[in-house]
Amino acid sequence: MEEAQLISSAQDGDKKALAELVKKYEKTVYNFSFKICRNPEKAENTMQETFMSMVKSLGQFDGKSKLSTWLYRIVTNHCLMELRKKKRNFVSIDDDEADVPEGAFIPDWNSIPSNIFENTELKNILDEAINKLSPEYRIVFVLRDVNGVSTEETGKITGLSVPAVKSRLHRARSFLRNEIGKVLEK
Repeated sequence: MEEAQLISSAQDGDKKALAELVKKYEKTVYNFSFKICRNPEKAENTMQETFMSMVKSLGQFDGKSKLSTWLYRIVTNHCLMELRKKKRNFVSIDDDEADVPEGAFIPDWNSIPSNIFENTELKNILDEAINKLSPEYRIVFVLRDVNGVSTEETGKITGLSVPAVKSRLHRARSFLRNEIGKVLEK
């Protein structure tokens, strides 16, 4: 059954169609939740809350966007609500100081020999830097650079304009480049 038919059947109360939709998107929702929440337990909870929200409001899904876009939006909202509850301190990158200072070390990724760092070391460095991003920037970065979602779709998911998505992505990349540069300078 095609996705549009599954959605229609699920909206009409077909539990098998609903279960198939959940099964189809459970890995996507979990992976995105984990990349934002950075915690397996929180990601599992967010995934469950996302699918509960989907079940409750699937009748309101109008098909103007892809179901995945709609689900990303629900995950984003749940992750942000969870993060706001915790009121964790995140590094702010909204001010001009977040831009790469003139003369700062910016690694040339093409000139770093592959045998200097193992992939796991680089992954750990990047994960630590991503953890320092505020949720608003982390969501845009993960959607665009990790999941490969288009700028327009990222805007729909986050409720931002395309220029705002581009701005946040630029600031997130600059921040991450700076953070990674600090580690590589050592």
